[in-house]
Amino acid sequence: MDILQSFLLGLIQGLTEFLPISSSGHLALGRYLLNSDTEMGITFEVVVHFGTLCSIVIYYKTEILNLIKALFRFIGSPSIAKTDKDVKVIGFILISMIPAFIVGFTLKDYIEGIFMNPILVSGMLIVTGIILFLTKFSKNPEGEITTKKAFLIGIAQAFAMIPGISRSGSTISTSLYLGISREEAANFSFLMVIPVIAGAMILQMGEVLEVGISNSQISSLLVGFFTAFISGYYALKYLIIILKKQGFHYFAYYCWVVGGAGLIYFLV
Repeated sequence: MDILQSFLLGLIQGLTEFLPISSSGHLALGRYLLNSDTEMGITFEVVVHFGTLCSIVIYYKTEILNLIKALFRFIGSPSIAKTDKDVKVIGFILISMIPAFIVGFTLKDYIEGIFMNPILVSGMLIVTGIILFLTKFSKNPEGEITTKKAFLIGIAQAFAMIPGISRSGSTISTSLYLGISREEAANFSFLMVIPVIAGAMILQMGEVLEVGISNSQISSLLVGFFTAFISGYYALKYLIIILKKQGFHYFAYYCWVVGGAGLIYFLV
C-alpha cells in the first residue's frame, strides 16, 4: 500500500465513519477500485479506526470527562443512578452495547464474509439511503433516551455491521424514529460507539501483533492515521451542524448515487 492509497483510504474512513454513508462500505469499494493490497489490511484498518476514535474523544472530551466523573460518583454512591443524568447515560451506553457485542462475537466474520462482495455492498448502500430518507418524516422529535430506546438503538448498531449499512446513519435514524431530539440522538450515537470501536480494536490487536509491522509500512500507516483523524474530526463537526438544521435525509441521495453507480460498475 503506497502513500497515496493510504491517504485516500484514510480520508474515506475519516469522512464516512461519522457521516451516515457507511465507512465499511466505502472502504470495501475503495479497496476494489484502488486495487489496494491486503497484506497489511488488518493493521491498516486498526490504525485508521484508532484515528477516528481519537477524533471522537477530542470532539467529546468535555462529555467524556463528565461521564468519567459520574462513574466515580456512582461508585461512591450507587443510589444516584436514578437521578444523575450522566450516570444514566453510562447505563444507556452499556445497554446499547449488548446487541453489538453479541453479534460481534458470534456473527461478525460470517456477515462480513457474505456481504463483502462489492455488488452486495452497493446494494446495502441503497438500503442505507432508504433508512436515511425516512427520517424526513420524523416530526421535530424532542424526546429523551430511555432504557428500551437505548437497546433498540443498540440493535440498529449491530445491524450496521453489514458492510454498506451506515452505523451512524442507522443509530441516529433509529433515535429520530423513536422521538429522540436530534442533538441528543447524534451525541448518544457517537458516545455509544467509543467502547465498541475500542473493543473491536483490542480484539484485532492480536492479529496485528502476529502479522507485525515492517519499517516500510510505518509511513503509510502514519498517513492513514492522521488523515482519518483530521477528516473524521471535521466530518463529525459538520454532521452535528447538519442535524441541527434538520437536513439528515439529504445524505440518502448520495448513498443512492454511489450504490447505484457501484451496481452498474460491478455488474456490467
